[in-house]
Amino acid sequence: MRLRIDLAYDGSDFRGWARQPGLRTVQGVLEQALGRILGGTPQLVVAGRTDAGVHASGQVAHLDLDDAQQRRLASGRTGTAQSLAHRVNGVLGAYPDVIVRATQAAPEGFDARFSANSRTYEYRIADGITGYDPLERHRTTSVTGQLNLGTMNEASARLIGLHDFAAYCKPRPEATTIRTLLEFSWRRDSRGVLVARLKADAFCHSMVRALVGACAAVGEGRITPSDVEQIRDGGERSSMHKVLAARGLTLIEVGYPGDDLLAARADQTRARRSLDG
Repeated sequence: MRLRIDLAYDGSDFRGWARQPGLRTVQGVLEQALGRILGGTPQLVVAGRTDAGVHASGQVAHLDLDDAQQRRLASGRTGTAQSLAHRVNGVLGAYPDVIVRATQAAPEGFDARFSANSRTYEYRIADGITGYDPLERHRTTSVTGQLNLGTMNEASARLIGLHDFAAYCKPRPEATTIRTLLEFSWRRDSRGVLVARLKADAFCHSMVRALVGACAAVGEGRITPSDVEQIRDGGERSSMHKVLAARGLTLIEVGYPGDDLLAARADQTRARRSLDG
């Protein structure tokens, strides 16, 4: 039996998603809580592994239950897949920094990671217009000076499409850096905080924070909108911009196709990407 698990977390005090010996991680905390309820050694598969300090309001994972775990689930006072969220949150305690929003039996072919066809992130920057707000310090990056929203949107628009984003990724052995960036735009919220929205089929390691860092450099006037394209097409990481802090980044949504297309999407994702699509 496979379960879909929807969750959210404040990443400030986690060393990222992935389980690591001796370190507090989102996966480790959740698997420990699930183990107390279901027994055995639960192993979560997540839609996107977030780095240390990165938050999520719309993360998705899946969990495969063996026969013994299914019996433990069914034997509970409210022994349904849907009720597991409430039981896990009870184990996590009051005011936890990770919470399970929903649990349900996954449709056939569902894979939290490989069936996903999009991930959407937001990144928040407070500049000289809004100033530093200590109440927002865990989810907003602050910069000095005033950023130019218009030139930042011009820069972000130039990056949309199917490209090799190696210049904006931290390299990993044997991992492709070809991605389709579906959306990238900036706005100011009601307080004046700059909010970037980025949507792609997938993101490689540190890609979002590098892209917003390049746009911030444009907003400061240190580089031009055309420079962000030249950096991308150069294929190598550049010292012309910074990779911004993790605290400003939140995974807000993971998108999936219809149930009848989940397995096919998973097969497509496992195939190595190319610039030919």
